[in-house]
Amino acid sequence: MAVVKAATSFSRSGVTDWIVQRVSALVLGAYALCVMSYVMLNAPLTFQSWQEYILSTPMKLFTLLALLSLLGHAWVGLWTVATDYIKPLGLRLAFHVFYALALIVMLAWGIDSLWF
Repeated sequence: MAVVKAATSFSRSGVTDWIVQRVSALVLGAYALCVMSYVMLNAPLTFQSWQEYILSTPMKLFTLLALLSLLGHAWVGLWTVATDYIKPLGLRLAFHVFYALALIVMLAWGIDSLWF
């Protein structure tokens, strides 16, 4: 009995994709809580204090981790939706290429915004 693997899956394993979705959701939730708690504890918030907070090295690293988590979460989610609802192979592959390029652009833009 042969095992069928999807050609465009994030990890070629449903279990790994499930773990990526759950871990990335936890990271994004922790990031949101971190940012919201900073905003609530430092009211009224000034541009200067916000800039110092976001541009601190630990927050830059956490923001980068959150960005990577968002992109991984989006990749698995869009792949799942595309394979479930877009049946014509050519259209599905075009959609995969489109969102893969969009995610690469978002990653480059995020890194540029954080570090340069």
